[in-house]
Amino acid sequence: MEIGIPTILALAASGALAGLLGAVLGIGGGIVIVPTLVLLFGFDIKIAVACSLVSVVASSTSASSVYVGKGLANMRLGMLLEVATTLGGIAGGFLALILSPNLLSGIFGVVMIGIAIVTFRKTESSASIPAAAVEGAPSAPEDSPGYLSGTYYDAYRKSLIHYKVWNIPFGGLISFVAGVLSGLLGVGGGFMKVPAMNIAMGVPIKVAAATSNFMIGVTAISSLFVYFAKGFVYPLVAAPVALGVVGGALVGTSVAQKISPWILKKIFAVVLVVIALQMVLKAWGGFHG
Repeated sequence: MEIGIPTILALAASGALAGLLGAVLGIGGGIVIVPTLVLLFGFDIKIAVACSLVSVVASSTSASSVYVGKGLANMRLGMLLEVATTLGGIAGGFLALILSPNLLSGIFGVVMIGIAIVTFRKTESSASIPAAAVEGAPSAPEDSPGYLSGTYYDAYRKSLIHYKVWNIPFGGLISFVAGVLSGLLGVGGGFMKVPAMNIAMGVPIKVAAATSNFMIGVTAISSLFVYFAKGFVYPLVAAPVALGVVGGALVGTSVAQKISPWILKKIFAVVLVVIALQMVLKAWGGFHG
């Protein structure tokens, strides 16, 4: 495969954009990488998915290291949900080799539109309250005992926020499905886990995004070995995109901590609609191609 310097630079630039978006929203950037590689660069979809998974690992590693250091990621919750997500990622990787994703893409698009509407209208969980109002609340970001709860410092609100986590079985189910879709479509799975953690489990949107970033790298690795074994990982494509993703992700972690949670949710809802339209159009083209 012949790839020139201009193409490598363009791949790195697209990776930087994907990394920025992925770090801010906790989605890994795959929703930008896959359509960009297929529509703009003309790569085969499976090569694009494999490259996306490599970039998801890079984005997750660079972004989660910052989030964990600042106490935003809920480590205990992430490790618990990651068991289900990894199993789903392995299953999705194998399914991608034998199944046509057209029908799945159509259903997926419709579901994402519904989630986008709920996310857009949903206010910050009532379970999240200033830590100063909680008796015995810690004075610094840390995990709290019971219900996988935690406390983090919100730079936008300039206060500590305490929250409790609920509906763990539901979160595990969503994490498994997200893992399957990650392995199947190379989109990271954060687009499902973030709203699930925020809306159904009471996790603040910033913590949900940070925890998702911590998780999606492991999920991507579990799927990536399937694509690697089949020869779909092209280093000249994956390397510049991954390097761009790392740079964009490091910038994104700083942006995410300073932006309003309300604005963050609106951006996330718009991104979900974009994903949904891409999936529906892909399904429609597959059935009528």
